Amino acid sequence: MDNLSPKQRKKNMQNIRSKNTEIELILRKALWKQGYRYRKNFNALPGRPDIVLTKYKIVIFCDGEFFHGKDWDILEARLKESNNSEYWIKKISRNKERDDEINKKLSFLGWKVLRFWGKDIKNNIDECIQVIEETVFAQKLHYEESEQ
Repeated sequence: MDNLSPKQRKKNMQNIRSKNTEIELILRKALWKQGYRYRKNFNALPGRPDIVLTKYKIVIFCDGEFFHGKDWDILEARLKESNNSEYWIKKISRNKERDDEINKKLSFLGWKVLRFWGKDIKNNIDECIQVIEETVFAQKLHYEESEQ
């Protein structure tokens, strides 16, 4: 059951950002501090990735748990009991499908795709940075091997 009036719900939904979110800012600041330079909300690539390390052909998405369907089986069961469940299940299912489509398109174009959940960025930023650094290292090796 929704505790908010339709007017309050509409106001809440309008305030959800699509770029420069809190989790993006946290990750970008941590990357900058490590010396990485990047493009943000790069609309020249499918899906307009949140962060792009062009030098290494790495794209990074910072995904919110709700809208991108983390733990989908549990979330879907909860949504079935909520107001407007059909709408939300359809919307989040489509978001998940679109994420997969974008991952495939970017991979086909030669980009390495990384996706981080918001809570992981907030609670384990060092681990997220480590994954990115390991990916950068792997990409460097890949390019060095392909040049030989």
